[in-house]
Order: sequence, then structure tokens, then C-alpha cells
Amino acid sequence: MPELGKYAGAVLGSWAITLALLAVLIALTWARARSAKRKHDEIEARRHAANRAGEAAK
Repeated sequence: MPELGKYAGAVLGSWAITLALLAVLIALTWARARSAKRKHDEIEARRHAANRAGEAAK
């Protein structure tokens, strides 16, 4: 690592904040993807159940 002198604290702090924000962004994206997948699976299950009920009524 290059010698940063009096700016070492600011640079390292900036890196820490950047990595923390990136981790939060990844976590939120992951959580939202799981939520969307769960909702999608519920909708698909209802659709398939309705199709099976409609076929049984024929």
C-alpha cells in the first residue's frame, strides 16, 4: 500500500464506508430477489391450482 501520510485515515475510512455500502446494497438486492421469487412462486401455484380445478370441472 502506498504511503498516504496524513490522509491515511480519510482514505481507509472512505474504503470502509464504500465496502459497507456495497454490502448493504448486495444484502438488500438479495432480500428483494428472495421476496420476488416467493411472490412469483405463490402466483404460479395459484395459477396451476386454478388450471387443475378448471380441467377437473370439464
